[in-house]
Amino acid sequence: MGRPFLVTTARRIATGLPHDIDDIVVMLDAHCRFTRQTDQDLDIFWGAYLGRPDEILVSGPLAEVAPQIVHERQAARDRKGWIMDTYLLRRRAG
Repeated sequence: MGRPFLVTTARRIATGLPHDIDDIVVMLDAHCRFTRQTDQDLDIFWGAYLGRPDEILVSGPLAEVAPQIVHERQAARDRKGWIMDTYLLRRRAG
């Protein structure tokens, strides 16, 4: 199923998501700006250290898993001293 997607930085979604794109890949989100979108009908697919043995993955409805991601992200950063993560926000078909 081919459909458009957007790759962007968290800074560009801070004031809201584009309405004409259902799949948005976000990089460079040091401030967990996805937490500002929990009132929308979105799923998130979040990962840190992708492709490494210490990879961390969390996914589900954004409103439900956002607190878990914030916690996992901070714990991983505290352990390693750095974090590299990215996520996909996907609008649910409605």
